[in-house]
Amino acid sequence: MSLAIRVFDGRFGRLKLLEVREPVALGPRSEPQVLALVEGAPLALDPAPAEEAAATLGREQLVFVNPGERFALAPADGDPGASAQLLLLQLAEGWVRARFPAAFARGARPFPARREPITPRLRQLADLLALEALADQFLAADRLEFMVEDTMFSIAETYLARRAGGARFWRGSPFADSRIRRALALLRARPTKALNMDEVAARVGLSRSRFYDLFHLSTGFSPRAFLDKLCVESAIARLAAGRGRIAEVSSELGFSAQSNFTRFFQHHVGIAPSAYRAALRRLQGSGGGERRD
Repeated sequence: MSLAIRVFDGRFGRLKLLEVREPVALGPRSEPQVLALVEGAPLALDPAPAEEAAATLGREQLVFVNPGERFALAPADGDPGASAQLLLLQLAEGWVRARFPAAFARGARPFPARREPITPRLRQLADLLALEALADQFLAADRLEFMVEDTMFSIAETYLARRAGGARFWRGSPFADSRIRRALALLRARPTKALNMDEVAARVGLSRSRFYDLFHLSTGFSPRAFLDKLCVESAIARLAAGRGRIAEVSSELGFSAQSNFTRFFQHHVGIAPSAYRAALRRLQGSGGGERRD
């Protein structure tokens, strides 16, 4: 049995935060699926990857399910009291195909492996999605869309493009221009309001005006608006981790004054950073509650 703690629908498809206590079947479905363990006991995979007699999903792995595949999960240690919190992303076919047409063409099996080691970036994104799902009273639909797209871009870049011949993988994608992909990597490496966009443009070999045009064409955002969204992600992750005072978070993100950071955060999230951190502590202490079965 699984309990749906939170469920969200968007252009990307459906995102679920589940509590898994007993074996649960997840297929077959027509859309590709991505799973990440948030916390709790490891989950046994059934069927296991072909190269393994048995395998589990822990915090160190991601699991991918291709369209049409049957799949099930169960607590791995056999403890009837064991439970796990699971993030499940069910991707809308048209949405993911528009972004990565070479991999997600109709009838394709986009994921070459059932289980992959998770990268630090994707571990952070999965935890952030789970955190934002719990604090859903502050979660705007556009921020969720951005985080899911950010997650899928990282998955495509990390696990799919390198096995598909690089440039061939990106053919027809909004991210086909390698200069924009390099710029995205620079912005993600250390989101800070102090980042100079003229320097970013120069580092990827573009004039400022051409950089802004291509970036908007690829992502739907200006470079500065995209960076703002990354700064919000980073701020939420830091506030949730309880690392340091608000002033330190503000400084790390390149704000000249804490008051500027507070206004920025309140504009994007709808609540002051200190109040958001307090709300997260209450939610984490209560387990977040359950929304529907």
